[in-house]
Amino acid sequence: MVPSPTSPHPPPLFPRATWRHRRQAEAARAPVPQRYWSRPLPALLTALATTPGGLTDAEAARRLARDGANELEASRAPSRLRVLWAQLKSPLVLLLVVAAVISAFTGEWTDAVIVLAIVLCSVLLGYSREYKAQVTIARLRERVTTSVRALRSGRVATVPLSQVVAGDIVLLSAGSMVPADARVLEATDLFVSQAVLTGESFPMEKRPGVAAPDATLGERDNCVFRGTHVRNGAGRCVVVATGRDTSFGGIARRLTLRPPETEFDRGIRHFGYMLLTTMAVMVVGVIAVNGLLHRPPLESLLFALALAVGLSPELLPAILSVNLSAGSQSMAAKGVLVRRLSAIENLGSMDVLCTDKTGTLTEGVVSLAGAHAPDGGPSATVLDLAVLNATHQTGLSNPLDEALLRAGPPPAAQKLGEIPYDFVRKRLSVVVRQGTDVRLITKGAFAQVMEACTRGPGGMPLDAGLRARLQDRVDAWGQQGLRVLAVATRPIDVREQYTREDEQALTFEGFLSFMDRPKEGAREAIQELERQGVAIKLITGDSRQVAEHVARQVGLATSRVLTGRQLLRMRDEALWHQAEKAELFVEVDPTQKERILLALKKQGHVVGFLGDGVNDAPAMHAADASLCVEGAADVAREAADFVLLERHLDVVRRGIEEGRRMFANTLKYILTTTSANLGNMLSMAAATLLLPFLPLLAGQILLNNFLSDIPAVGLAGDSVDPELVDRPRRWSMRFLTRFMVTFGLLSAIFDAFTFGALLWLFHAGPERFRTGWFVESLLTELVVALVVRTRRPFYRSRPGTLLLVSTCAVVVLTLLLPFLPFARAFGLVPLPGALLLGIAVITGLYVAAVEAAKRVFYRRVPG
Repeated sequence: MVPSPTSPHPPPLFPRATWRHRRQAEAARAPVPQRYWSRPLPALLTALATTPGGLTDAEAARRLARDGANELEASRAPSRLRVLWAQLKSPLVLLLVVAAVISAFTGEWTDAVIVLAIVLCSVLLGYSREYKAQVTIARLRERVTTSVRALRSGRVATVPLSQVVAGDIVLLSAGSMVPADARVLEATDLFVSQAVLTGESFPMEKRPGVAAPDATLGERDNCVFRGTHVRNGAGRCVVVATGRDTSFGGIARRLTLRPPETEFDRGIRHFGYMLLTTMAVMVVGVIAVNGLLHRPPLESLLFALALAVGLSPELLPAILSVNLSAGSQSMAAKGVLVRRLSAIENLGSMDVLCTDKTGTLTEGVVSLAGAHAPDGGPSATVLDLAVLNATHQTGLSNPLDEALLRAGPPPAAQKLGEIPYDFVRKRLSVVVRQGTDVRLITKGAFAQVMEACTRGPGGMPLDAGLRARLQDRVDAWGQQGLRVLAVATRPIDVREQYTREDEQALTFEGFLSFMDRPKEGAREAIQELERQGVAIKLITGDSRQVAEHVARQVGLATSRVLTGRQLLRMRDEALWHQAEKAELFVEVDPTQKERILLALKKQGHVVGFLGDGVNDAPAMHAADASLCVEGAADVAREAADFVLLERHLDVVRRGIEEGRRMFANTLKYILTTTSANLGNMLSMAAATLLLPFLPLLAGQILLNNFLSDIPAVGLAGDSVDPELVDRPRRWSMRFLTRFMVTFGLLSAIFDAFTFGALLWLFHAGPERFRTGWFVESLLTELVVALVVRTRRPFYRSRPGTLLLVSTCAVVVLTLLLPFLPFARAFGLVPLPGALLLGIAVITGLYVAAVEAAKRVFYRRVPG
């Protein structure tokens, strides 16, 4: 992963790529060679105008400019025009603009200008906040890029995946994402997982050669394809198709590919449907009632639309963007890079985190503890055999082989062949010649190596008693936290190719023991996560004894353990219940990891998964929030929602806290909208039945809504009480509905008091009534945000500086507004001191009532 430079210049006002330019670019693209899989390699290289040594930097740049980026869909930088249009295309905004234009044509110029001015200010407010947020998010995303090793100008270069072009020679190794469709030039035990294209669950071996012209995609064993990944081995390939011209790009064009909807996204959508239904009923009802009362149709339409705008949370998209932007920046500063923004709320609501032990609970620096003969004593012979195996294997790089290579230089030997590692056999073998002796050396998990062994030390048969004694020795080491591998050999003939069937009748040579110390601070991080309501479940392929030893050292419970063998025999329905109870899952294979996560999700948990290996991608796709470290395999990094710059559970904890802060601040805006706003708008709609005039003019409603939205922007960066981030919180429509009804009705009751005071106590006429209620409704909307933003008494929770300062400023402006020279344009008139004092008293009583109702509400409806 390499950081990409970010441009200091802001994005352009207009998008650079138009549909016309895009069609011209596609027409200029070099065509993909026909039936490239069946052409001889020299002819294919000639058609691609490339050589086995790769392209020059200049030629690669020319092809990138001609063919475009290696992307499935064109990337779009944040555009001022696009963000502005997103603000303008709201149906309510467009209806208001149409109504204002009609008002102008009918001579109501004042109403038209006021409506258009307020709509413009509201649009610009949302635009400014959302555009800045999108620019920030785009720059953060550029820090998380996938790179490819390619030959450029005769040397190996690291190239961003998006800059790979046809004719490039790319180098693949275990864990690499295949960047484009390519033809294999060289391969060493190259196995590629292409289930995403063919549905085949087992990796397919790739080798140079010529395929039949009518070969299907699954039969083209001389090609690799975009979207697949390397499981084992290494290879050198020539790129034949990039971007939308790849096989994967063809599928993407035919399907609408979108990431799965998060729980938070789903909650926002349901909330929007509920408000939309309420608005539709209210608008139709108001227009119908005003029609029956023979009021001016245009005035009634503007009034009804203004009510709908007042009820709608039109700043919610901007609030979400600002929250995501601020959260992404904060998480990056705390060591977490965000790849999928919508998963941030999922990280905050996560209540189960599944993780491997290596590098997370342990240091991740594996050291060789010893090489042992079958009797448990030290053995230089076993060490030499193991080092030979590690030196000559070319498949998946791993910490165990690295530890062996650090143990000493390998004996002189010639490699004749290799049987690569896979996650089913859990062993790998090399065939070497030392002098006149040719033998196969196998190294792997103890149980799997023993399956292929028939003889023990001195050539004695491996009977049940000897196997049991060897197993006891492995178990004893495991209880000390040592991971144990087995080494076995057999003489073998020289031949052109060796297969898995050659791993039989082996002689057991001895053991290898490895140590990985618990990570400092892991115990404290686990305790802190558990205090925050996140359960840690360990999922590992290691033995039960090793996993339990590590778990005890870092403070994890070990009373309930499930093994891979038990999972194989267990039906899904049984696993749903057992997975929730188990603390450790040991000796599991990659497919079982995904099954465990799905079982936990079935029980209603929000599940996170921290992985970094080639075999972790399916589980990461299944998780609600997937995490990996910066140095993870490409396939794991591409599947991850978050990339950890430091591999430690405390980094995860900090990311979880940030996700919960974002959820809390987003919810604050929604709660504010559904309390005072709903009550005010419903009271106004009801007042049209009782009053001989409209309670507020359309321009006054829009001005009220605009002024109340100014402090609401500050909610995105508001301070959050500790109790709101101390445990996972889920989106609940039941909670929101009860909150809306409770506080909406309370707001409506105080609106009724205000109506009564204005009509019967102060005998206000239409203009004074509207002015008085405008001031009172705006003041209550402003102060209620400070009350409902916290579950504590509002005076014991200090709001964020921006929220507090902007609220105070708008409160002062509200009180002064009727006295300003331009107030008449909005239909506002100066208010006597007694009336202002009465409004202040009603506002104070409303704050006290909301505070009291809040205490009762949260006791009965915990959220």
